[in-house]
Amino acid sequence: MLRINLRLVLFFLTAFYSFSQNQTITLDEIWNGTFSTQRMEALHSMNNGKQYSVLNFNRTNRSTSVDVYDYKTQDKIATLVDSKNLEDIPYFTNYDFSEDETKIILATDIESVYRHSTLGVFFVYDTTTKTLQKISDQKIQEPTFSPDGLRVAYGFQNNIFVKNLETGQTTQITLDGEKNKIINGITDWVYEEEFAFVRAFEWNADGHKIAYLKFDETEVPEFSMDVYGQALYQSQQVFKYPKAGEKNAIVSLHVYNLSTAESNEVKVNKPYNDFYITRIKWTNDAHILSAQFINRHQNELDLWAINTKNNSASILLTEVDKAYVDVTDNLTFLNDNSFIWTSEKDGYNHIYHYDKKGKLIRQVTEGNWEVTAYYGYDKKSEKIYYQSVENGSINRGVYVIGLNGKNKQTLSKKEGTNSASFSADFTYFINTFSSASTPPEYTLNDANNGTVLKPIKHNDKLAEKLSNYKLSEKEFSTIAINGNDLNMWTIKPVDFDPNKKYPVLMYQYSGPGSQQVANRWNSANDYWYQMLAQKGYFVVCIDGRGTGYKGADFKKVTYMNLVKYETQDQIAAAKKIAELPYIDEERIGIWGWSFGGHMSTNCLLKGSEIFKMAIAVAPVTSWRFYDTIYTERYMRTPQENPDGYDDNSPFNYPEMLKGDYLLIHGSGDDNVHVQHTMRMVEALIQADKQFEWGIYPDKNHGIYGGNTRLHLYKKMTNFIAKTLGDKIEN
Repeated sequence: MLRINLRLVLFFLTAFYSFSQNQTITLDEIWNGTFSTQRMEALHSMNNGKQYSVLNFNRTNRSTSVDVYDYKTQDKIATLVDSKNLEDIPYFTNYDFSEDETKIILATDIESVYRHSTLGVFFVYDTTTKTLQKISDQKIQEPTFSPDGLRVAYGFQNNIFVKNLETGQTTQITLDGEKNKIINGITDWVYEEEFAFVRAFEWNADGHKIAYLKFDETEVPEFSMDVYGQALYQSQQVFKYPKAGEKNAIVSLHVYNLSTAESNEVKVNKPYNDFYITRIKWTNDAHILSAQFINRHQNELDLWAINTKNNSASILLTEVDKAYVDVTDNLTFLNDNSFIWTSEKDGYNHIYHYDKKGKLIRQVTEGNWEVTAYYGYDKKSEKIYYQSVENGSINRGVYVIGLNGKNKQTLSKKEGTNSASFSADFTYFINTFSSASTPPEYTLNDANNGTVLKPIKHNDKLAEKLSNYKLSEKEFSTIAINGNDLNMWTIKPVDFDPNKKYPVLMYQYSGPGSQQVANRWNSANDYWYQMLAQKGYFVVCIDGRGTGYKGADFKKVTYMNLVKYETQDQIAAAKKIAELPYIDEERIGIWGWSFGGHMSTNCLLKGSEIFKMAIAVAPVTSWRFYDTIYTERYMRTPQENPDGYDDNSPFNYPEMLKGDYLLIHGSGDDNVHVQHTMRMVEALIQADKQFEWGIYPDKNHGIYGGNTRLHLYKKMTNFIAKTLGDKIEN
């Protein structure tokens, strides 16, 4: 009897072990957090350069805290604030320090407005007195400390307010804000989406002036979306959205003087007819403000120095490009008001040093590679720290170089994606590393030579969990297409057999300057691709012409003809992949989201001889319907370039549809409006073409919330199974 039980135990142990090594990924696991990674949230280096703070969440009592750690020992040395000790705040989701780090703004009850903007209830916590002060009883935007930490400026209902934290008095400094007419200090929809900033006001160095942008949206056409909700009647969201070729908001630059309580408009001495002000930033001189002006075509950018004392202005530098100039955040003023700047003017994005008058001192970095992040300048050592792709366009490394362009050194130690957060005194940096095979790991590194001093956080538990799953390696390579070696990754079917034939699903995004083929850790989509590989699919991604990090010429070749060359590359790549002996050339599909949805639609219509199916999620179907800033940067206006707009708009040639097509959109998409899909649907109906489609009520461009993402991916997975099939042919 004992021997029988022992055999049974051994049998079940063996069966369990075998099962545990062959688990399959499920859609529920992908979207319920099973594969989530440990991270360091809201990392901030303290002024002393010896410590840093992070936001920690206590799952037991659901409280949050700002905790301070010692760089060298990695010991927690203090908790600056913990919501469990605050009567008015159950938890907070973000924090910001005053310059002297004695006060902290705590963000609570945050709700999204658009992609980057939020509304919230904010408090100021004084670490010295241990007191809490609410900034406003209303939900406000972008609260920001003055340099001395005694006041907070913020946006509310399209106006700017300043609260004196000592007296509790609040002053409204702009008075003309009105919904869908005038916005002060907060960007309009198109600036937020395409220039990627929300706060359009800045304190000067001594805290006596606030520079801000004013947007007059009065003449901008309105767009409206039905919001279905759960009431008897639907409501509408109405907002200003300038579509390509239409009127933009009139933007102006102003400076408010807190001493005189007066605001003055700043004008520059150049006959701009239609322009954008893409960035404002004070120099170290409290009277000198910098501002980046760019023309509507976005091929000429001027960096201005504005003396707010006498209201004079001079151009520091001008960048001109035959296609377009990218806006940069990498502007750093040194103590002498010389400045560091990044530019593509030599064909690759590099770092430059200019004197305070805008005369070039030197190009600091150079080579056939791109600087991808600027981390900062150490004035003591006169060194610049940055991230680049000089170790391969799919990788990211961390580097240091002298301001004189000499003594460059690699600080990161592993091949993959490295990013850095430096201590305030540039003694240390916390390096975040991941690759396609290694989940994120955080290490303390010596900023002098990159030596790893101590591990901080890793994701070994996730790696151990994944070891129980049958996974395929993400393989990186290049594919020669249309005279270019395009970056590519491939996930082969689990238990790949070269004597069998497999279906292929291609994924791409393809937007200007984007990158999907990168040596970094999994996104949620990667787990979905692994699930498909377990079902016997090849999954492939190729970054075609127009994508980023391979130089300006490669990126800007698509100028005036968005989606044309990108489509040609994906079709040609699919045909080349189909030549492989283990690929079933009759079962190749493609999918994409947003720009990628436009691409997948175009590929199916124009490449019907190779693509048998396509999924398009929230696709653009005509650039005429998209916003001014993005579209005109790459296409100019429809009035100037009608063929560029229409020749690649798929609802102009619906009769070309031959394969299986799934079209999905959220009805509350403020970015790529559901109008795009409705026009495509109507064109296909009138062309008598059968297809499948789905609308997610009130969901925005991300199509998420509750059970939505899971439902969406089940729908797409089922469509793939139906059109490409799970059966693998021998």
